[in-house]
Amino acid sequence: MKHKYRKVNKADYAQLKSKMFFRLLGMVIIAFIVISVLYTFLWRNNGGDWIVSIFRRSLRIDYYGALSLYQQIFRNNRNIIWMAAIAIIFFVLLRFFLNWFTQYFNIINQGIDALLNEDESEIQLLPEMSAIEKKLNTVKQTLEKRKLEVQLAEQRKNDLVMYLAHDIKTPLTSVIGYLSLLEEAPDMPMEQKTKYLHITLDKAYRLEKMINEFFEITRYNLQQIKIEKGNVDLYYMLVQLTDELTPILSLNGNNAILKADENLTAYADPGILARVFNNILKNAVAYSYPNTEIIISAEEQNDKVVISFQNQGQTIPREELSAIFEKFYRMDEARTSNTGGAGLGLAIAKEIVSLHGGNIEAQSENNTIIFTVILPQPV
Repeated sequence: MKHKYRKVNKADYAQLKSKMFFRLLGMVIIAFIVISVLYTFLWRNNGGDWIVSIFRRSLRIDYYGALSLYQQIFRNNRNIIWMAAIAIIFFVLLRFFLNWFTQYFNIINQGIDALLNEDESEIQLLPEMSAIEKKLNTVKQTLEKRKLEVQLAEQRKNDLVMYLAHDIKTPLTSVIGYLSLLEEAPDMPMEQKTKYLHITLDKAYRLEKMINEFFEITRYNLQQIKIEKGNVDLYYMLVQLTDELTPILSLNGNNAILKADENLTAYADPGILARVFNNILKNAVAYSYPNTEIIISAEEQNDKVVISFQNQGQTIPREELSAIFEKFYRMDEARTSNTGGAGLGLAIAKEIVSLHGGNIEAQSENNTIIFTVILPQPV
């Protein structure tokens, strides 16, 4: 697989390497031509006579004196002169080559500047830099996608806070109203007083739940989940969780059925793994039809443990299903019902499962909703 990846990279830069090769080849040819011309002019043709005449005019000496000087300077030191000439030609051509080559870095810098300046247009480089152009545009698209995700998450958070702030007014108004009635009518019949107290307590619990959701939002933003894995009695954990939710299940006539081997274990962090299952079960309870079953299945498959939670409820649309694990996400009907939470339960569950190296999936069709958690196990 790695070998194939390297081949792709070589093909990506083939045009650039080809251009550099021909540029270097051109430099060698130019150097050869210049040296050949100098050699022919100075040694083969009348170049020597021209230099001798220059010596005669400038130094005011006779022909033989100028010729002797020419031989001492050029003929006797021709190896040094040719080496110096070749070196000078080489460095001059090298300077031109470096000036040409560094333009690519300037172009890359311009592309990075366009990336940093969040320019909406696509980054365009020279044809031979198509590989770098693709990567810069990929980075640009990734950054734009992440920025959009952050903006959407922030918008959902702001919307959620607005919804909760608005919803808090309703139970708070009810609590104040019923308490005012009880205070203003001390001789109220006991049956009516009990009814008002029950309503007030119910609204107070609802108010407490909303306040807790505000704290949940803050905790999610500040916490860093750390895991400490160990062998977990998975069967016992699931039994314990279903027992804890029995009072809530019974309110709507629901019940949970566990299908798992009593000796089933998992390699995970027991504390935060229980939070995953608790969040999924609470979600199943909140959105199940009355008098239906929630089926919990767990089994070991090869080197993985697969746990699924199935309940009967309104089918989740495909577009909603793809976003259900995003933080602060709540389906539209949840915003206007008492079942809607902060939209963090499933997002936290996904994060915890990912930290375990596992995966969490959701399926929904024909009024059936299935959440599946897949956890890898040590070999």
